[in-house]
Amino acid sequence: MTHKNEIFAVIEAGGTKFNCAIVDAQRQVLAEQRIATTTPEQTLGLAVDFFLQQRQAGHHFSTLGLASFGPLDLHRDSPTYGNITSTPKPYWSDTPLRKHLATALDCHVSIDTDVNAAAVAEYRWGAAQNCEVAVYVTIGTGVGGGIVVHGKPIHGLVHPELGHILLSPPKGIKGVCPYHGSCLEGLASGTAMGKIWQQSAESLPSDHQAWDIQAQVLASMCHTLLMTLSPQKIILGGGVMHKPGLLEKVTEYTKTSLAGYLVLPQHVDFNSLISLPGLGDRAGLFGALALVIDEATR
Repeated sequence: MTHKNEIFAVIEAGGTKFNCAIVDAQRQVLAEQRIATTTPEQTLGLAVDFFLQQRQAGHHFSTLGLASFGPLDLHRDSPTYGNITSTPKPYWSDTPLRKHLATALDCHVSIDTDVNAAAVAEYRWGAAQNCEVAVYVTIGTGVGGGIVVHGKPIHGLVHPELGHILLSPPKGIKGVCPYHGSCLEGLASGTAMGKIWQQSAESLPSDHQAWDIQAQVLASMCHTLLMTLSPQKIILGGGVMHKPGLLEKVTEYTKTSLAGYLVLPQHVDFNSLISLPGLGDRAGLFGALALVIDEATR
C-alpha cells in the first residue's frame, strides 16, 4: 500500500518530450522537468540526471511510474520486458527503457503505455470515473489508445494499438503511416496532418478543410469503438484536440455516422459520451502515478 507522505518519480515518455516529475500520493507535483525526446542516450541521460538531483534535494523515492510511447513489451516473463519494440520513432526501437531506468536509479519501475496509463488516471480521478468500460485516445505526435475495463488496462496479446486500425480515408486523402498508410495515425496524428497539408496542424486556420476531414476521421474511429467495445466514455486527448471546435465536430459526425442505430441509455448523450480529458494535459503524467499506486495496491 502507498502512504500519504510517500513520494514517487514519474515519467510521461512521449514521442516529442519526456515529462519527468516528483509527485506525492495526492497528485501534488513537487518538481518537474520536460526533456526533448531526441536519442535514447541523450534523453534518458537527462532524465536520470533530473531524478538524481531530486534525491540530492531530499526527494527520496523507491519507485518510478513510467507511462511511455510504444509499442512496448509488457510481458513480465519476457527477457525484453519493458523494452520499446518496433517504433517509427527514429533511434528508439529495441530500447530497454524499464531496465535502463531501474538500473540507473536503483528503483522499481512500473511501466505501461502512455495511453493505458492515462486511461487508468482518467478512470481513477478524471472523466471516466464510475465507468465500467472507457477508452482514452491521444491525438498528438502519434495516435494511441488505452482501454480500461473495471479499472484495469487491457493488455492481451500485446496491448491495444488503436492508432493503427485501418480506416477508409476521405476522398483525395492518402495516409502517411510508414507501416500501414491510411491507418488512424497515418491520417489523424499531428505528424500526419503536417505531411498531408504541408504545414503544421497548429498553423492551419480554423476554416481549413483539414479540420473537417480530421473530424470525419476521428468520428469514424469513435463509431468503430462504440460498435466494438461499447465504452461509456471515449476521451480524446493530445495536442491536436486543443483545436477549438474540433471535439464538437467529432461528436456531430459520430452521431451522423451511427445513423440512429445506437440507442443511448437514459441520461447519456453524445456530448457527454465523447469528451476531453478530465485531467487535461496531466492525464499521462498522473497515469504514471496511477501505475505505481495500482501496483502497490496489488
